[in-house]
Amino acid sequence: MIHGHAYDTISEKWYGKSKPVVKPLKAPYNKLMWDIKRDKKRMVDSLQFDREREANVSRSTISTFQLFELIPDEKSAIQYLEGRLWKGEPRCPKCKNVERVTLRKDGFYMCNLCVLKFSIRTGTIFERSHVPLHKWVYAMYLLLTARKGISSMQLAKEIGITQKSAWFVLQRLREACGKDARTLQGIVEVDETFFGGKEQNKHAHKKLNEGRGAVGKVVVVGMRERNGNTVAMPIARNDMDTIQGTITDRVVKDSRLMTDDHRSYIGLSGKSFKHDVVKHSDGEYSRGDVNTNSIESVWAVMKRGMHGVYHKASKKHLNRYVNEFTFRLNEGNVERHTLDRLASFVDLVTGTRITYQQLKGGKTWFDADSLAQEM
Repeated sequence: MIHGHAYDTISEKWYGKSKPVVKPLKAPYNKLMWDIKRDKKRMVDSLQFDREREANVSRSTISTFQLFELIPDEKSAIQYLEGRLWKGEPRCPKCKNVERVTLRKDGFYMCNLCVLKFSIRTGTIFERSHVPLHKWVYAMYLLLTARKGISSMQLAKEIGITQKSAWFVLQRLREACGKDARTLQGIVEVDETFFGGKEQNKHAHKKLNEGRGAVGKVVVVGMRERNGNTVAMPIARNDMDTIQGTITDRVVKDSRLMTDDHRSYIGLSGKSFKHDVVKHSDGEYSRGDVNTNSIESVWAVMKRGMHGVYHKASKKHLNRYVNEFTFRLNEGNVERHTLDRLASFVDLVTGTRITYQQLKGGKTWFDADSLAQEM
């Protein structure tokens, strides 16, 4: 009933003197409807943008499910690795012969020149490992795509092996990352940082009682090209000779170096380098294009991974963890397709086999006795 008028829903007619006049809606309601239409348009535009962004990302990456479709089992993993490392021609890892190699019934190859029975595992980080090769490839994929790394506990759950075996797999992969011996040039930022626990948080029998700050920690020096590659490594001391010797070995002469005002960098200008300094001690962190922000961002990612994923790394194995982070930064450019980045990782697996006994009790990157005497 509207002001004396009635509407019959069956005959769909109004009864009364005349059809009621429906007044137009007021402006606030019209504004509300306009806002709803505008929000719907924004939502459609946002969804369209998300679809386009996902399409662009898919051109440079593959998901876990896509990797499983490409390499679902060990047979497909063997075909992938043989195609990448041997280029379709079985190659003897000992004498490098490709002509006198025959395939045996058991799936191995025989070099008739040096009489060596081998497979794609021989002479690589996969040698004498009972972990199936498609699980190795998946572990490489995870280590390469995880921004801050993956722990052995998580990897063990992902590929269905024990934590001990997962730790061994990851250490072998990190050992392969250490083969990257590239040099830097152009504008190179240099900085150093420290890894290790605070003295005040250690048990009494582990304290060195030699002060605070860097006492008991390991020095890691890093160098990064401006918008380029990264090199980092632990060193025995952070004195002038050690740091400048490392820079000379890994940076091309006539490059432009950017550092803070630590005394270890004094004199770099006299060693065929152009040297610019930002004085952190005076509160200066940028002057024009002179800064160390890029290399400090490397430390930020590395320390978040060390604290958040690995929690700690012993001095003995620290170099392998540093190699992992620098390799991932160098090869982790999302503009490169994931399969190309994975192929770069596969290229490093040859000639870098390390045994479990070597990991647990072998030689490390430093001589512990001499380092203890020097410290």
